[in-house]
Amino acid sequence: MKKQVSIIGAGLVGSLLSIYLAKRGYNVSIYERRSDMRKEKMQAGRSINLALSDRGIKALEEVGIMNEIRTIAIPMHGRQMHGVDGTMAYQPYGAEGQSINSVSRAELNKKLMDLAEANGVAIHFNHKCLSIDWKKKKLHFETGDNESKSVNTDLIFGSDGAYSAARLTHQLQHDRFQYNQHYIDFGYKELTIPAGAGGAFQMEKHALHIWPRGNYMLIALPNIDGSFTGTLFFPFDGNPSFATLDTPEKVTQFFNATFADAAALIPTLEQDFLNNPTSSLVTVKCFPWIREDAFALIGDAAHAIVPFFGQGMNCGFEDCSVLNGLIDGYNDDWEKILPAYQALRKPDADAIADLALNNFTEMRDKVADPKFLLQKKIEAAFSKKYPGKWTPAYSMVTFRPDIRYSEALVRGQRQEAIMQTIMAMPGIEEIWDSEGVEKKMLDALS
Repeated sequence: MKKQVSIIGAGLVGSLLSIYLAKRGYNVSIYERRSDMRKEKMQAGRSINLALSDRGIKALEEVGIMNEIRTIAIPMHGRQMHGVDGTMAYQPYGAEGQSINSVSRAELNKKLMDLAEANGVAIHFNHKCLSIDWKKKKLHFETGDNESKSVNTDLIFGSDGAYSAARLTHQLQHDRFQYNQHYIDFGYKELTIPAGAGGAFQMEKHALHIWPRGNYMLIALPNIDGSFTGTLFFPFDGNPSFATLDTPEKVTQFFNATFADAAALIPTLEQDFLNNPTSSLVTVKCFPWIREDAFALIGDAAHAIVPFFGQGMNCGFEDCSVLNGLIDGYNDDWEKILPAYQALRKPDADAIADLALNNFTEMRDKVADPKFLLQKKIEAAFSKKYPGKWTPAYSMVTFRPDIRYSEALVRGQRQEAIMQTIMAMPGIEEIWDSEGVEKKMLDALS
């Protein structure tokens, strides 16, 4: 008889995990503290877009639902950089034909919930997890009508996000639990660029748009209705910051001077900026993720990361894929599956957390630097000629699910050290595609 599985959290990862397990014949129930988002109007400023890439796609394809998801996704083939003076530069993400996909978090979550229920998963909304009795494998909830409810189960997954109640319960009742929470000094705020006449896109549809400004940046991702979801990553304090832009006049003046072409496309700029919530950005690392054969953290509950590599969702989806492979490998023996899952995923989660923090500097600052763009040009040309010897770090993370995050971090650091010596060569701007540069890179790799 298959185990009764209880998943805490009906977000992206919890919903996908439920589909994996239901398809394997497990009896799966999800308990979500919020009400059913499919029946409510989306709160303004909370629909942040996500970048679905190959690791996430692999997981969605494994359970046979990627074709459904493609209907709400828009391929983005590269970055469109917007200068202060209105000039633009385009940088492809990878080789020809490679792209990441813009998808609305809310629409994707709704779709995954629908697909979970279609596969027999029961989703219980308005169920706030209060505690877990580890010996009896019993979950205690407070329901929407302020009544208490207890549920017996065999296997529990905590997939309730960065501020996980399941993790807190696990943490408080676990000797020597290691926990690290790190906030950066930047927050984010959502801004909307509406569709033009007839639902037309007012900027290039198949690109992720970036306005890099050194210490901060604005990005925008396309939506299927012709609009763009913009996100301003900005300091909480200092000048300029969220603290100083506190009147409509200051907001308008700042945007007209700093993001003029974007500001011209946001008719509700002042209203959005002053009324939409300002959210923080946190990295969470913890250990252990598991308890014997009965409990595991997964997704952001285990490893919340900042969004600057577009890998938070993809990493969580890859958790599900790795877990699914281990179920096959250990024939549903959860005493072996969960330790193996933790051993495999913890190093990779730590690696992508570090990569994501490092990529913030690249996105907000370096992508506008001609020397950085030249470095990427050299790497792309060398990789095209010697694909077995060099894969750019971004491509390893985004387009190569066969390469673990931890391996991508180590290889990326080695390649970056090589590129620093290449970029320091006198006259590199003139000799970048010469045999001498190529030989020096080959020698460094040997």
